[in-house]
Amino acid sequence: MKRVECDAVFGSSIDKIWKVMTDNTNYSWRSDLSKIEVRDGGNHFIEYAKNGYPTEFVVTLKIPHERYEFDMENGNMSGHWTGIFTKVNGRVKITFIEEVEVKNPIMRFFVGIYLKKQQKKYIEDLKHALGE
Repeated sequence: MKRVECDAVFGSSIDKIWKVMTDNTNYSWRSDLSKIEVRDGGNHFIEYAKNGYPTEFVVTLKIPHERYEFDMENGNMSGHWTGIFTKVNGRVKITFIEEVEVKNPIMRFFVGIYLKKQQKKYIEDLKHALGE
């Protein structure tokens, strides 16, 4: 299993950040997605990349303003994502943790680079959506 972790600090309120990150009906701020299908009251959703490739997500833990977790799976990988929210000196720090098992042995060599790139893009998109 490959684990990638990174931190990002935001100036927006924790409430605003939480609302943007957990509202899967509003995904227009995500530059990597073409659509999201929300199911089961939001606890299950499918993200579609710009090329139409689907990834399924099931929310496993949702503690408002503290922690957001879900399992994810597609044809290439399965894993778990965690977002930990903490207040630091009047700002909000989010620790993003992604752990995946790659199904294709050749892709194992590249998954770390890919995950870091995805996390960086997500953080950039989130900061833009928050006006930061």
